[in-house]
Amino acid sequence: MLDLEGTALTADERHLLQQPQVGGVIFFARNFESRKQICTLVEAVRAVRPELLLAVDQEGGRVQRFKTGFTRLPAMQKLGDLYRSSPEQGLALCRDAGWLMASEIRACGIDFSFAPVLDLDTDTCEVIADRAFSDNPDQMVACAGAFIEGMAQAGMAATGKHFPGHGAVLADSHLETPYDDRPLDAIRANDLIPFARLAGSYEAVMPAHMVFPKVVPESVGFSRFWLQEILRGELAFDGVIFSDDLSMKGADVAGGYAEKAAAALSAGCDMVLVCNCREGALEVLDYLQQQPLPASDRLQRMAGKGAVDWQQLQDMPRYLSTQQQLQALPEA
Repeated sequence: MLDLEGTALTADERHLLQQPQVGGVIFFARNFESRKQICTLVEAVRAVRPELLLAVDQEGGRVQRFKTGFTRLPAMQKLGDLYRSSPEQGLALCRDAGWLMASEIRACGIDFSFAPVLDLDTDTCEVIADRAFSDNPDQMVACAGAFIEGMAQAGMAATGKHFPGHGAVLADSHLETPYDDRPLDAIRANDLIPFARLAGSYEAVMPAHMVFPKVVPESVGFSRFWLQEILRGELAFDGVIFSDDLSMKGADVAGGYAEKAAAALSAGCDMVLVCNCREGALEVLDYLQQQPLPASDRLQRMAGKGAVDWQQLQDMPRYLSTQQQLQALPEA
């Protein structure tokens, strides 16, 4: 999965997307000007390869790529706070927020948003913090479970991230490799709980670019222990495993782009992401073109199922009610 340079498809990108080793496109804020424009860009990509998986990070709060013409979603911690003060109301709004987010993205023809965050945090980790519903495993499971239900109601597959939990470290894996010195039992007793208890609900997982040196020396996304023994074995997860972006500094422990892609695929990833570095994406493409790697049969589980158009969506009472409730959440 790779990204695009701007708001319209270039001739070079059309050629790139025709390569069979390219399986998806992720959209960023630089690809977005308006709702009409992003729908046109999606149509252009679909015209080249209709089967490509199209994705975006539309979590809410700090991580929302499409804004103008879309509902401004709160940070998930706000929904977690509502759940703590009013569990019934909080769960209902988590479910409706998941449905609304997914419905807007599906109305554009995009398959899925990489959501929700299952990391346990409130203010420890610089890059997670309020992206997480809670630092309490039980509250996280309740809120994220409801959010995932809402996404499914809109025809969107969910991606739990960042396995097995990024919330206990200070470092930002976009900028450096975080190290978490806790033993495996401590992780099982806390961070791993949402991934374990919701394993039958989400269709995909994105591993964290971080190292747990008291468990194994490899970074999670390049580790057969984490992806095969724990995720596939212990958690019995049979869905898609996406690498996190191989351009992130936290991934550099595995070497250059081809080495990172090889390590992620060898560990068990079904698809690797290379974003914000076209040179790196081309290096990975060149590597994959030389490998007898069959496509994962799991990936099509991420294709969107059904969608309503924007006018239908905006006329729905549930849509209007959810917008009003989200807007009424306290600012802090």
